[in-house]
Order: sequence, then structure tokens, then C-alpha cells
Amino acid sequence: MELLVALTIGVLTAVGIYLMLRQRSFPVILGLTFLSYAVNLFLFASGRLALNAAPIIGTTDTPTDPLPQALVLTAIVISFGMTAVILIMAIGGNLAAGHDRIDLGQDPRDDA
Repeated sequence: MELLVALTIGVLTAVGIYLMLRQRSFPVILGLTFLSYAVNLFLFASGRLALNAAPIIGTTDTPTDPLPQALVLTAIVISFGMTAVILIMAIGGNLAAGHDRIDLGQDPRDDA
């Protein structure tokens, strides 16, 4: 179980970094989203993965820590808002410049 979670966090981080290094705005936004998913899984896994363990003291022998669950829920809301703001900025940049490239030093018509 721990190996699967660790591999999932590693793959999400690698995909997020790869997408953030692209030259278009939409893959960069997807890369940020994948990185936020990786951070959410990391925070959730930091609360000791235990099966059938309630976060209430006294109901089971080893209760889980409810703090990482609360942090993940907060991070999901924040990442949703961040993604919406970045998408609006990318759409505005696309409408203003006529393209969605993120390298500001070159004109996209010079490549042709």
C-alpha cells in the first residue's frame, strides 16, 4: 500500500514537472494541477495510512490523525480557486496576444 502511494506521488510529480516545462499555457496549468494532486496525496499519506481506523480517540486502538485530512480538504479548495484564476489569466493572455505561448521573448510567427 505504501509503495503504491509513493509511486503515485512520484509519477504525479514527474508528470507535473514535465508539463510545467512546456511552451504553452494550458500544459503549464495542467502541470500545476498535477503537482497540487501530488502534494494533496503526500499530505494525506502523512497521516498514517490505516485501514478501518476512525479519527476519533477511543473508538479504535490506534486512531488516525485528522489534521492531514483537514489540510487536504483545504488544499483542494485552494487549488480549485488557483486553477480558476490561472485559467482566466491564460484565456486573457491568449485573447490579448493571439497565441498561448509562454516564452515572451520570441514572436510565434518567426518559427514559420
